[in-house]
Amino acid sequence: MLNLIQNEWMKLWNKKATWVMTILLVMMIVGMMGLTKWMQTINDFGEQDWKQYVQDDLAYTQEQLANPTLVSSEREGFEDREKVLEYRLANSVKPLEGHSRERMIMDSAGIGSVVVLLTVIAAAGIVASEFTQGTIKMLLSRPVKRWKILTAKYVTVNLFGILLMLVGFVVSVMCAYIFFQSGDGQELVWNGKEVVAASVWGKGLYILLLSFANVFVTTTFAFMIGSVFRSSSMAIGLSLFIYFMGNTVVMFLARYEIVKYIVFTHMNLTMYETGNMFVEGITMPFSLAVLAVYLIVFLVISYTTFMKRDITA
Repeated sequence: MLNLIQNEWMKLWNKKATWVMTILLVMMIVGMMGLTKWMQTINDFGEQDWKQYVQDDLAYTQEQLANPTLVSSEREGFEDREKVLEYRLANSVKPLEGHSRERMIMDSAGIGSVVVLLTVIAAAGIVASEFTQGTIKMLLSRPVKRWKILTAKYVTVNLFGILLMLVGFVVSVMCAYIFFQSGDGQELVWNGKEVVAASVWGKGLYILLLSFANVFVTTTFAFMIGSVFRSSSMAIGLSLFIYFMGNTVVMFLARYEIVKYIVFTHMNLTMYETGNMFVEGITMPFSLAVLAVYLIVFLVISYTTFMKRDITA
């Protein structure tokens, strides 16, 4: 199996498109960070009253806690947030500035948005290209079971996605040190017992891990479409469609109970850190369970089709 994965990895990196995508990722991250710096420069409103901001945030949090319809998970989140905000005011601990170096390192979710566009291309073509190029008969004529071949390809595209995420994170950290100054605030969290200082690097990597869920699910979907229909263009088109239209579908169906069981609702796990949730009453474990079910379905379809397909051309 390791030899198969190594072979698939070498085939992937021998393609010019792979290097182009990697360079494109670096350019896009640098461009995004540069644009953020430029916007900060032209929208510099001077020193802000952070205490007033925290007080307003605390008032909103307490208003939400007064809502009797809050589910337990949401109430717990607001209670933790309340403790942190009260601690800031009581001890005069300033939040990190929005465009500080530390904030840029922690806000790594945007990397996943770029990586998913590039990984989908690799996932869509890693199986479909074998059919379009006519190499599938030679590939399957080897004394290797089909499921091992497909597994090697699936592992390879996910390793590619992980590599791009790490490259994107390293580049964004470098840009954070080049473009932004260190802030004088402090990131705080409630650990269940007390308010403590949060690790900038730990939170940045945690957000990066959460954002990879979107990459992982979308890549698996593209892999399935490419395996079933043997068309990389169809796989790319459908994958990007669900990626860009997912939030729209969730907002449209937000009033219905079925929205909790749609994959789009749970693909962006960073919502549990940012609080930007379209659907109420869902939790991280529930989202992970729903995503696991969809991933199993996607993979079952991929393997069943690939194992039973007759190679006639």
